[in-house]
Amino acid sequence: MSRFAATHSVLTEEDRAVLAGMTGLTSDSRAVTKGFLFGAFPGSTADGRSFIAAAIEAGARYILAPKGTRLPDDVSGDALGEVRLIEDDNPRLRFSVLASHFYSRRPSTICAVTGTNGKTSSANFAGQIWTLLDRPAASMGTLGIVTAKRHTAGSHTTLPSDVLYKELQILADEGIDHLAMEASSHGLHQYRLHGLDIAAAAFTNLTRDHLDYHPDMEDYFNAKAMLFHELLRADGCAVINADDAYGVRLAESLRNEAVRVWTFGRNGSELRLIEQEPLATGQKLTIEILGERFDVVLPLAGVFQAMNVLCAIGLVMGSTPSLTAAQVVAVLPSLTSVPGRMQTIAGHPKLAGIIVDYAHTPDALETVLKALRNHVDTALGGRLVCLFGCGGNRDKGKRPIMGEIATRLADRVIVTDDNPRHEDATQIRAEILAASKGAQEIADRRAAIRAAVSSLEDGDVLVIAGKGHEQGQTIAGVTFPFDDTEEARQAIAALQERSVI
Repeated sequence: MSRFAATHSVLTEEDRAVLAGMTGLTSDSRAVTKGFLFGAFPGSTADGRSFIAAAIEAGARYILAPKGTRLPDDVSGDALGEVRLIEDDNPRLRFSVLASHFYSRRPSTICAVTGTNGKTSSANFAGQIWTLLDRPAASMGTLGIVTAKRHTAGSHTTLPSDVLYKELQILADEGIDHLAMEASSHGLHQYRLHGLDIAAAAFTNLTRDHLDYHPDMEDYFNAKAMLFHELLRADGCAVINADDAYGVRLAESLRNEAVRVWTFGRNGSELRLIEQEPLATGQKLTIEILGERFDVVLPLAGVFQAMNVLCAIGLVMGSTPSLTAAQVVAVLPSLTSVPGRMQTIAGHPKLAGIIVDYAHTPDALETVLKALRNHVDTALGGRLVCLFGCGGNRDKGKRPIMGEIATRLADRVIVTDDNPRHEDATQIRAEILAASKGAQEIADRRAAIRAAVSSLEDGDVLVIAGKGHEQGQTIAGVTFPFDDTEEARQAIAALQERSVI
């Protein structure tokens, strides 16, 4: 049992009465129906307390809100008379606890991974490993919910508490007993996972991101650390990147606690990367797992993917002690790439490589470009081409940093739009270009992809970075259908048609 669960597993009489009296719960006033509990929380873009009247009119029976909240006067008398206001110092936390009891069934083994980069791949690989070893498993996060039988797209890295626990109950009812999920800093900071017992928790790395939400890197790190200090079971396993300075710090903070601490990476103790050799179709690794050495070929490009696989191995073995290292290693050659993560788009008439990747932070972009440099055929005069942009209404400070990284590591750079949202896209590109000497600017992302693909020659490698699996482009607050992989395929098809003519 986690330290959090140990102190919150016994419900108060008030909570029991609320659970018995409510028909459901939500923090979205539009989803309220008769008998619901409505969580009215202040947020970074909206304040749920502004929607209390709407929730009551829709039939809410309970309103859970911060202390000092008052029910609105502009509600019909009959509706208001049936409503009970519950004030709490930490309403988000209490909401999560209530959700965890209302939807009480869930997979018996739940693991979570946090960090700036690598969460999606690590969680997905863990799900794949369990599935390949005949354990009914799922992964949950940025890509949505993935099982052997279905893939449900998602909109959050970590779902809101009410939605999360409902989905966990659905998975349990489908027979899923192993789950690897992503834990975002937002989700942890907002207590969305509180109420879970985490069997194994992983930390991939910490680099600049989300500083539009967190005031500084220290706050960002502390949010990530909540997974280990509050949600990880007392007898659980912490799987931590030993090649990351924040990872080393986190591991040290856990040394005096009961949890097992396994470190991974080139400096890892329990999960160590000894050698890595790039191959045309992936990479050959020599790894050490709990003292046993193995050679394995992964059908995945980039040393960072090797790190994600080691992280996944730690989650699987740290939470499923019946599995041996040999069993796990035997299925690694069968792993498949995660959509939008180093995803290869084949078919270019000149056999140039095209990769779509979600890299949208400075560290991720640098990591991807360094990994793909090894796949450029310099004997043919090949070039590494990078196409990327930066999102609007997000951390502005990373824009020139990413511009500098791209022009330093790639031979050709195209700066384009990437979800400008409510910001002026021209200004976003200008902030990138200020540190991108020699980069080409093509505002329209579709046109930029067409131009990049049509210019490729033998030996070239193009990385289309930033959006990965995303299915839309948000401009002026409106989201239009857009898929980098599909756009790349259409650009290739246009070239093929031209070559036939």
